[in-house]
Amino acid sequence: MVFDGIILGLIVGFLRGGFRHGLLKFSQIKLKGGWMFPLLLIIQFVIFYFQDNSQSIASMSNYAFILIYIIGMIFLWLNRNLKGFSFILLGVFLNFLVMAANGGRMPVSLQAASVLDPYYVDMLKNGSIISKHFLMDASTKLSFLGDIIPLSPPYPRTQAISIGDIVMNFGIFLYIVHLLTPSKKQAHQDEDITTDGKTTNLGEPQNL
Repeated sequence: MVFDGIILGLIVGFLRGGFRHGLLKFSQIKLKGGWMFPLLLIIQFVIFYFQDNSQSIASMSNYAFILIYIIGMIFLWLNRNLKGFSFILLGVFLNFLVMAANGGRMPVSLQAASVLDPYYVDMLKNGSIISKHFLMDASTKLSFLGDIIPLSPPYPRTQAISIGDIVMNFGIFLYIVHLLTPSKKQAHQDEDITTDGKTTNLGEPQNL
């Protein structure tokens, strides 16, 4: 779901600020604790790649997901003053809360899962896979924060999402659009530079 906010933010941001300006702003991004991103990617890669062949990794994956969320929230807190990051932090916290309450797994309602691949739904029902998600039942805690919202055509991507996902993606959208859209002061400066570069000396005779 996180890709939805990124893609929409890029489209709107590039339309408002221009492609050249957007690329420039991306090259100037400075985030506190940026080293945390590679660490989170490595942890997730290890889990998804080895959990099918290692019972110990599979049994510990729920704790690893909790760790990933904690590190992610620390990173977001360090950058909370940036536009949209407070919403991203809130969305991640809501997902963390429901996962922590359910042993490190994200509950998925059967109604929301019905839009997904039937093969995946069957595996959820049978509990035959160990993953980040599990099928919601009567014992699920904070179920309203789980993946209870189904998305299907005409929405471009079929998926089941949570309230936290929506809040998080709204924050990502705000951050990217703000990043790629020049401020009024910067827009005036760019306009002045463009005007100066196009100034023509009308006092000199023109050669015919």
